[in-house]
Amino acid sequence: MKRIYRIFLIFTALAVLLSAAAGCGGEKESIETGELDLIHEEEFGGIYLKMTIDDFNALGFEYGDSVDVVFSNGYTLEDIPYYNGYYVEAGSPLLVAYPGYDYIKAAVNYGDDLWDTGMLYAGKPVSVVSLWAEAKLEAHCKGKVILREKGKYRDIQISSDIHYTDVRTDYPSDEVFANFREVTCGDISEGVLYRSASPCDNRHERAPYVDGLMKEAGVKTILDLADTKEKIGSYIMMDSFPSVYFLEVWEKEGVIPLGLDMNFYSDSFRAKLADGLTVMAGKEGPYLVHCTEGKDRTGFVMMVLEALCGAGYEEIRDDYMLTYQNYYKITKETEPEKYDIILSRNLDAMIRAVVGDESVDIYTADLSGYARDYLVASGMSPEDVEALRDALTGESGQ
Repeated sequence: MKRIYRIFLIFTALAVLLSAAAGCGGEKESIETGELDLIHEEEFGGIYLKMTIDDFNALGFEYGDSVDVVFSNGYTLEDIPYYNGYYVEAGSPLLVAYPGYDYIKAAVNYGDDLWDTGMLYAGKPVSVVSLWAEAKLEAHCKGKVILREKGKYRDIQISSDIHYTDVRTDYPSDEVFANFREVTCGDISEGVLYRSASPCDNRHERAPYVDGLMKEAGVKTILDLADTKEKIGSYIMMDSFPSVYFLEVWEKEGVIPLGLDMNFYSDSFRAKLADGLTVMAGKEGPYLVHCTEGKDRTGFVMMVLEALCGAGYEEIRDDYMLTYQNYYKITKETEPEKYDIILSRNLDAMIRAVVGDESVDIYTADLSGYARDYLVASGMSPEDVEALRDALTGESGQ
């Protein structure tokens, strides 16, 4: 009888311990959106799931959570991070609630359009493969988001979190607010090349400031990386279109619209860029290069132009990171961890895409030859590349 009593006590103790352990761990939190309509986000490439960021977060999702995105055609993105910025490596998928977006968006950072093509994640195929062409992801298809693990990527979210405002008085000058500056890296001549936020797309309230600054600089040719001819026309037709000088340049056929997405690895991106730079080389400077914020697409193109004109890694880095100082007040001194993460995840990946050889030390290499080879491989003739370089360095006599 005593033996039976001891066994009973042991089992009772085990039950109490198991119950306590379950209580400490808590039940797995279950959160999901239900079926949502899908919208193809064409400018940068990706899929909006039609729920506002505020409504999505109100369900209990938090930045840094791990989620699954399940489409009604049976394809699934598993264990991807939910961030408020593009804090993943190039080519990796995420669910993003970027400030200013109407809805949450599933996308691939600096990669193929998730609506159209398959991709690789963590070395294995993701379930979403050729959603449009093969899986027939059409207007009637739906998608839902399911919480997979609470806070799995929270540390990355915290270390990477950056945001800016569209309020002019939050910035020390018009130039900083407009992310407008002259670029003289390498052998680029003074008064020839400028970069900025958009002078025609005023979604971030910066267009009129860019317009005034580029007029002051005497810009005659604009390489617009973000917009198509049709989109620019739609801006101009708005009653509130603020950019008088841009309109003058446009009417003189001085604007080169490329409509680039974010995938600088793609053949389409390279071909459009080669075409645009070829046209730019044949036009008169000073030149302005811009996208929407003057940050990612502009950062890539300016890196190529700076490298072509003899700039080394440090010069390219300093110009690239000035954008993050302008928008986010991030410098090597103020926020060294975020500074290094941005360089590694963004600029270094861009340079390696141009170099095309992982064995090359991009920090010490002469990048000019790699930039030249990249442009020729993208579709420019060697003569057009030299004409472009001459136009930027002043050797063309312009």
